[in-house]
Amino acid sequence: MNHPAFDRVIWIVLDSVGIGAMPDAAAYGDVGSDTLGNIAKRRCFDLPNLRRIGLANIKPLPGLTPLDVPAGAFGRCALASPGKDTTTGHWEMAGIILEKPFPLYPHGFPADLIAAFESKIGRKTLGNKAASGTEIIQELGEEHMRTGSPIVYTSADSVFQIAAHEQVIPVPELYRICEIARALLCGPHEVGRVIARPFEGSSGHFVRTANRHDYAVPPPQGMLLDRLAENGVPVTAIGKISDIFLGRGITSSVKTKNNADGMQQILAVMQNFPHGLIFANLVDFDQQYGHRNDVEGYALALEAVDRWLPSLEMQKGDVLILTADHGCDPTTPSTDHSREYTPLLVYGSGVKPGVSLGTRRTLADIGQTVAANFRTAIGAGTSFLPDIQKG
Repeated sequence: MNHPAFDRVIWIVLDSVGIGAMPDAAAYGDVGSDTLGNIAKRRCFDLPNLRRIGLANIKPLPGLTPLDVPAGAFGRCALASPGKDTTTGHWEMAGIILEKPFPLYPHGFPADLIAAFESKIGRKTLGNKAASGTEIIQELGEEHMRTGSPIVYTSADSVFQIAAHEQVIPVPELYRICEIARALLCGPHEVGRVIARPFEGSSGHFVRTANRHDYAVPPPQGMLLDRLAENGVPVTAIGKISDIFLGRGITSSVKTKNNADGMQQILAVMQNFPHGLIFANLVDFDQQYGHRNDVEGYALALEAVDRWLPSLEMQKGDVLILTADHGCDPTTPSTDHSREYTPLLVYGSGVKPGVSLGTRRTLADIGQTVAANFRTAIGAGTSFLPDIQKG
């Protein structure tokens, strides 16, 4: 393989950090959604490092003045696929553009589907509705503990979520139940993910644990991680990346508990991973703050990432890519994801400063750029590698 332009790519998905409604947002009920912009209107951001790279150059953000020549390249990405969920966004980054969205169940799952699931697991279920994960365990947790029935719920995502108290249904058994659901949810009911949602605690004080596990639909062959594996490029996945891609093309993976743990794991991996792709997801923006409409928590989480960025020991051959998979505006009445553009920031000693990458037609442009860097290609997207490389 020819020597890559960048020896190591550090690609961090700031889960749900959108940067303004897409033109088709009305079709998703998301007119006016702007995760970064609307938070900035309510609260003054302290983001000097993201601003230095070019965040404020992407679009006007209250309280953040753009630089004449930011240190990195900047732009935004549209989502070409229909939908606004985790699987859709991450798959598109890897070159998979969906023709139709994954199915959604705003009124719960069909009775015959739930009946078939209950028959296979030998238990009745509770819930079967769209709900906040933290709220439904408070609502149904006590009944769950009394009956042993798992709690089934969904969200604005294409997900079949199963919550259970770890002392009632041990984690390995919950995982087995999720595997049964994954096998059952096929054809017209092929949801993007089945998610195990274990929790602990007592009535009125139930809290989710870090033993979440996602069971995704197998991605089509030929996506970015497949191509990198074919070329012998090592890939370390951090956070839920491995679950989203079912471990395909991934050399090693690290689970994380939260953003702080994710950032620590990125630093640890960088110490022992000099070449290839480090692909990370920081989930708290979405899971902890966006879905709970917690504006202050969201802002503090962004500031924590900003403070952490200088601790990245970037080497001469490194490139850092920061983006998101969709939006989740905590300032709107909705607690759902939002159909938004995602920010695109690219930084490294080998990256031309101050380059505007404009509005990319698809998140797949990022995957195509990573593919081109490692001398391969994927089926969708346009590489911006020639635009960012220093001469």
